[in-house]
Amino acid sequence: MKPIKFFSFIKVDEYSATPKYLQLTNSILTAIETGKIQKDDLLPSINELSYELEISRDTAEKGYKYLKKLGVLGSIPGKGYYIISTDFRQTLKICLLFNKLSSHKKIIYDSFIAAIGENVAIDFYIYNNDFSLFKKLVTNKKDQYSHFVIIPHFIEGGENAHEVINLIPKEKLVLLDKKIPGVNGEYAAVYENFEKDIYVSLDQAREQLSKYNTIKLIFPKDSYFPKEIIKGFSRFCQQYAFTHKVISCLTEEELQEGVAYINLMENDLVVLIEKIISSNFEIGKQIGVISYNEIPLKKIILNGITTISTDFKEMGTLAAQLILENSPRHVEVPFTLTLRNSL
Repeated sequence: MKPIKFFSFIKVDEYSATPKYLQLTNSILTAIETGKIQKDDLLPSINELSYELEISRDTAEKGYKYLKKLGVLGSIPGKGYYIISTDFRQTLKICLLFNKLSSHKKIIYDSFIAAIGENVAIDFYIYNNDFSLFKKLVTNKKDQYSHFVIIPHFIEGGENAHEVINLIPKEKLVLLDKKIPGVNGEYAAVYENFEKDIYVSLDQAREQLSKYNTIKLIFPKDSYFPKEIIKGFSRFCQQYAFTHKVISCLTEEELQEGVAYINLMENDLVVLIEKIISSNFEIGKQIGVISYNEIPLKKIILNGITTISTDFKEMGTLAAQLILENSPRHVEVPFTLTLRNSL
């Protein structure tokens, strides 16, 4: 067994949302595949890993335990850790680029991980709807992965997103949640049809909405949500002669009886519920509420909040399937109205 220049090619990225122990194991496995680490090579101790990579001992130990489970790493008391097998192969190395962390993004992530299977290296980055950070990540990493799974939502700069995404070879690309005009070639996509989805959902809730004289959509000014939502909302209200309004700031809104609200952001739902409770309005009778994006908690809040939502679990599963099938299909994810007491 011989020592190697381990820390010249094993890194842990502070900007990645991937757990550090997985970054460590994926980095080692990649080094094995590229021949930088070979059978019988001696690896650093737990203490060395912790110090050099600035990670906890628990993280370092968890990474080594995972490699042992895969049959890659062995250890000898008093001598340390060494590579016992280089037969392991990561058939896929995937970069997940999500715009933000949220309950429903976690559902997408969990279902993707469950469906993609084992022997896959996954790096997970959050760019916080920041186009500049998104551009930097794609530009720097476009040659490092077999696939990119991207949720492309931006507060500013999104009009140039197609130019950045087109840097990625299309056989490597999966667009998730939203398609971007100007992205060319044959690539995979699992997406929502935002204008159609809200229109159809409100149409399905038309009987319940008929007891309200006004419908208001809460659409924050600095929002990453697609403007197609406003188009679908306005088209429905105009077709069925509902008085309607798009408001950008709920904080200054004075609640009035006979209004049904549609919220997109979870923070706005909290503010709206607080206002309803303090105003002593009866939800589902005097004030209506429809909330975007189904999460388990909305089944319980105020005896149930009506939701309109895509199937986030299905979205993650479909993305994994398109990669495993090497398919450039575009798949529209179903959108569902779930009626509860708030309407």
